[in-house]
Amino acid sequence: MKRSLHKLVALALLGALAAPAAAQFPNKPIHLVVGYPPGGGADIMTRVVAQGLAKELGEQVLVENRPGADATIATAAVARAAPDGYTLLMGTNTAMIAMPTQRNDLPYDPFKDFTPISSAGQFSKFLVVSNKLPVQSVNELLDYAKAHPGKLNSAYSNSAAQLAMVQLLATNQSKALSVPYKGDAPALIDVMGGNIDMIFTTGGSAPPLVKQGKVRALMTLQPQRSSLLPDVRTAAELGFKQLTIVPWAGFFGPAGMPPEVTTRLSEALQKLLAQPDVRAQLLNVGFEGYGMSSAQFGKFLRDMHETWVRTVRENNIRFEQ
Repeated sequence: MKRSLHKLVALALLGALAAPAAAQFPNKPIHLVVGYPPGGGADIMTRVVAQGLAKELGEQVLVENRPGADATIATAAVARAAPDGYTLLMGTNTAMIAMPTQRNDLPYDPFKDFTPISSAGQFSKFLVVSNKLPVQSVNELLDYAKAHPGKLNSAYSNSAAQLAMVQLLATNQSKALSVPYKGDAPALIDVMGGNIDMIFTTGGSAPPLVKQGKVRALMTLQPQRSSLLPDVRTAAELGFKQLTIVPWAGFFGPAGMPPEVTTRLSEALQKLLAQPDVRAQLLNVGFEGYGMSSAQFGKFLRDMHETWVRTVRENNIRFEQ
C-alpha cells in the first residue's frame, strides 16, 4: 500500500514538473532551418512564416539557410538536433519524399527521424505551354502529344514538376522528352522561344508572362483557382482529379519531441497560416498557405510518399541530383 502511494506521489510530482516546462515553451529563440539559399521562393516563404510565428509565440524565430544536396544537408542536421522544439525544419517534398525514393544512403529517415508539426501549404503550379504549340486546352495538348509521339518536350526544375507532367501524360498514355533545368526562369525563356513545348512552373514565375501573352497557362494544380491567374481552371475542374502530385512544404522537428511542444507549435502555425494578411503575403510568392494538425500532416506525408513511390516506379523515373 505504501509502495503504491509513493509511486503515485512520484508520478504526480513528475507531472507537476513537466507541465510548467511545457507551458513555458518557448523561453529562448527557435532556429528554423531551410535547405535552400536566400532569396528563393522557399526562403521567402519561410521568412514570412518565421516573422509571424515569432509574434504568435512571443519569442524570436531565426531562419538558418543550409543549402546543398537537394536540401538533404539541412534535413539531416535537424534530424540530429535535440528534440526540444528549438530546432525545426522547413521541409519540402524534395528532401522528404523525392530523395528517399532515389537514394538508400540518406543520413535520415523521413518517418522515423522526424516529428511532423504542421503543413505550410503548397507551391502554386501552372501548366504552361509555348505559344508556338497549336493547342488551347489540356485535352488538345494531350491529343497532340498522342498524335505526335516523340515530338514534344517538357522542362522541369524540380521533382514535383517532373512527376506532375508524367502523371498528366499518363492519362492518355502519351509521352514527352523530359529536359532538366536549374530553375524555372531559364526554362521559361526556352518555352517563350519555342525550344521547349511545356512546363509545370511556379506561381512566382508564370503569371507575369501569361498576362503579357508570352506563354499560355492551361491549368493549375492548386485545389482552388489561384488569385494570381483566376481565369486558369484547376485540374479538378477540368476532370483531372487523378493528378495528385503537388509541390508542398511543411514544418518538422526531430523525432521524440514532447507532445505538448508539438501541439503548441502546430496550433500556432495553423492560426498563423489562416490569417488573411499572411496568406496574401505568401500568395505574392506563389505559395498557397494552410496549416494542419500534427496527425493530419503525418497522414498527408504517408499518402504523398505512397503516391510518389508508385509514380516513380511505374515510370522508371530518375531525378536530377
